[in-house]
Amino acid sequence: MKKLNIGMIGYKFMGKAHSHAYRDLPLFFPKHIHPHMKVICGRSLESVADAASQFGWDEYTTDWREMLTRDDIDLIDINAPSDVHKEIAIEAAKAGKHVFCEKPLALTLADSREMLEAVEAAGVKHMVGFNYRFTPAVMLAKKLIDEGRLGDIYHFRAWFLQDWIIDPDFPLVWRLQKEIAGSGSHGDLGAHLIDMAHYLIGDITDVIGMSETFIKERPLPQEMTGLSATGSQSKEKGPVTVDDATLFLAKFANGAIGSFEATRFATGHRSTNSFEINGSKGSVIFDFERMNELQVYFVEDKEDVQGFRRVLATDAAHAYSDVWWPAGHTIGYEHTFIHSVVELMEAFQEERQPVPNFKDGVKCQQVLEAVEHSIEQKKWIKVTDL
Repeated sequence: MKKLNIGMIGYKFMGKAHSHAYRDLPLFFPKHIHPHMKVICGRSLESVADAASQFGWDEYTTDWREMLTRDDIDLIDINAPSDVHKEIAIEAAKAGKHVFCEKPLALTLADSREMLEAVEAAGVKHMVGFNYRFTPAVMLAKKLIDEGRLGDIYHFRAWFLQDWIIDPDFPLVWRLQKEIAGSGSHGDLGAHLIDMAHYLIGDITDVIGMSETFIKERPLPQEMTGLSATGSQSKEKGPVTVDDATLFLAKFANGAIGSFEATRFATGHRSTNSFEINGSKGSVIFDFERMNELQVYFVEDKEDVQGFRRVLATDAAHAYSDVWWPAGHTIGYEHTFIHSVVELMEAFQEERQPVPNFKDGVKCQQVLEAVEHSIEQKKWIKVTDL
């Protein structure tokens, strides 16, 4: 089976998730192109060496530019912090490398558009990491909508709730610094909700939003790993420059309306990523904390049995079920990344662009920025004007 050599930049939370996907794909999808974990790159030589050994990469380096000069690297995987996405992606495209980049695509809409222009000019394949699209229950919701089984769509409600920074003494990690992250819960969590809306409902045309930063200062960090950190001994603090919570309303091109809520201050919610869709013929409800289930309601059910039914999306009728476990045996968060890489490998086999790609990343960035303009100007903003 043909192999695709991967050079990956980043080795923490997303680096581990991507590495796991690359390693598991050949075991469960043997007929696909196999990703070969060639080189992993990070800033700390000692840490990236440990990651290479733990995750199973052939080599490690601290110089991503050197990776781009190598003939034995086919694709660059970018899961480092958001502030480096643009430079690495553009340089990778210029070097003729295919690019798989984590979301949000960039810090700004302008930067994301430059990235899209670069990959299109180079003629390389490009993908953005909206992994929640590849949850089988979400794909079932998409199928019900596309087949018209929910009828005309009226409402899309989405909320992504976490509480991992609720403690005011939690350190000032990079995700709380605008110059590195671009935004807070809006760009981190809200980006997933926006892409989910684009995937399921269609284009967003108008938005109006509000946001708040509840904790203005935090202790400087000593160490950071994924979503955990330890504070420095000095007790010195720095300013939080991103939002802790952002909410916005939206209008869709097809006439539907929507509401979006992203916060890291919802006590008791570890990672509640949910949506509800209401149509003329039925509704669906999804909660990623119960990711193998979709709640489904159909208007045409007889009155004596009407109500939301629980559909377990692990049976033969649902996406990817044939390669995993027997019906009723659930899959987990990591499988959304495996399914993302399956889509990427299939795009190579079928000689097409994977989906979602940088075009989807730009569309998401456009909505993110429109919401920010709305908050600043305290009015509705037309997304297409940006």
